[in-house]
Amino acid sequence: TWPDTVCFSEVAYSQSTGQKEQLSRCLQRGIRRVQDLCKVLQLPAVFEETAVSYFQRALQHPSFHLVSLEKKELLGGCCVFLTCRQHNWPLTMGTICSLLYAKQELFAGVFLSLQKELGLSVPALSLADLVKTHLNSFRLFQHAADIPAPFVEDKEKLVARTLQMVELASETWLVTGRHPIPVVTAAAFLSWQSLRPAARLPCTLARFCKLATVDLPPPARLRLKELLEILLRMASQLAWLRVFEVDKKTVVKHIGDLLQHRIFLLRKAFCLEGEEEPPDATQGQNSPDQGSAGQDSPGQNIPGQGSLGQSTPSQNSPGEGSPGQDSPPALEKGRPSAGSRGHSGVRRPLLPPCLLHPRKRLRTAALSAADSAVTGDEPISDSDIEQYLRGPEEIRALRKAKAWL
Repeated sequence: TWPDTVCFSEVAYSQSTGQKEQLSRCLQRGIRRVQDLCKVLQLPAVFEETAVSYFQRALQHPSFHLVSLEKKELLGGCCVFLTCRQHNWPLTMGTICSLLYAKQELFAGVFLSLQKELGLSVPALSLADLVKTHLNSFRLFQHAADIPAPFVEDKEKLVARTLQMVELASETWLVTGRHPIPVVTAAAFLSWQSLRPAARLPCTLARFCKLATVDLPPPARLRLKELLEILLRMASQLAWLRVFEVDKKTVVKHIGDLLQHRIFLLRKAFCLEGEEEPPDATQGQNSPDQGSAGQDSPGQNIPGQGSLGQSTPSQNSPGEGSPGQDSPPALEKGRPSAGSRGHSGVRRPLLPPCLLHPRKRLRTAALSAADSAVTGDEPISDSDIEQYLRGPEEIRALRKAKAWL
């Protein structure tokens, strides 16, 4: 009949919108991509269900309807990464990007937009769990044909020592604002060397990563250099290391002692936040009028500082006696201490590396003679007037006057 013909007539796909069909195919491909990613990462079934539900919610959100195909493909990885972060599963953004062959900048943008549009909260990543997960992929815990016997190490010992090294890096501003994997790799390398230094000191970082079958991140060499600088400053404060030549190679042998007294050595090797080092503090060892340099420096009165790394003047330890006293010539001409060779001569504040080694600024064009000439008509701000025209006494008097008012 005519009504049946009208109702059941075929409609060409080009005449319809095709929105539901296209969305269904995209949703099916995305769900399969999320499930495959969870299987590769060996995640629990609960994680897979949560990630799939997040992907379905995201794909139904109007903000993700008109995005590019590349961003839609990354959306499944962002849902998996979001689920792992919510369950405190140690997974980094670099791992997901390497599996998806995606750029980290693009992945981070999609992840932030997903978190914003769905209104989800993401807890901070646990660095301790990340260390354990990253070390689980190392091949240095079992004997193999391509791994020398002295290079095989116990897993629990390496994990415990690496956790202590990462805590030291966190306390010295080496983790803040950095990717965690290079820091963990450098800390694991130093920890592995310190457990058996006699046989492992000649091994380089590149060979270590090759034996462990892990990738060598490019920033790992810089993180290794920064860690060694911190260890050298701490080693210069240990009393029983002042008679030895401690350098970047030999300091690895004493990492166990340095980590055991970590808090004390950090307090003694670096200034406090509001403490300033006087300009003549490092000249106390060469001045005959100042006694022992270790007693006149302002950083010696730190609470909790005991006899570790500090001796009394009556003991006449090498490198600590005053040249003005009647000390034996052998002690005066002895080997210079590790602290006097440059690592503890000037106690600097404990600052982030970005402040200690700032990036070079771009050179600006030189001003002409007419522009650089001082005419006396330049404007002077109030801050410049207060800085240059007021001395310390005037500043104190001004503060008292403001307090009275």
